Amino acid sequence: MRIALGCDHRGVGIKQAIMELLPKLNHTYRDFGCYTSESVDYPDIAQKVGGAITSGDFGQGILICSTGIGMSIAANKIRGIRAALCHDTFTAQRARRHNDANILCLRGENIEVDSALEIVKTYLSTSFEGGRHIPRLDKIKTLETNF
Repeated sequence: MRIALGCDHRGVGIKQAIMELLPKLNHTYRDFGCYTSESVDYPDIAQKVGGAITSGDFGQGILICSTGIGMSIAANKIRGIRAALCHDTFTAQRARRHNDANILCLRGENIEVDSALEIVKTYLSTSFEGGRHIPRLDKIKTLETNF
């Protein structure tokens, strides 16, 4: 799978670890920034990654900021994006299985690298369940077009 990857200045360390992990899981990625600890605006990165997903060029995205909250808010403003802020493997699995999330958001601070990598592994190895969840996703799509 092709992964669109991005972070703000608070997520560079976790992003580096994820970039080492993805090839081991047979995934390719493109790094949409940022690349240093110099301050950047997270909505700019969320827009790049979200656009890469909605264009169809990438199958999934991963965004990281200090808490993951800002990235998830920004990414979810993009029509067709279902960004999920996940703090553990349970929420990562549910985000994919029940919500067909297409962007995983992680916090870059106050998280162990190994924990973040386990969340990524779980997220990327879980498939959408479909079934009863499809009408719910259709309702989300209706929200996107009506408000």
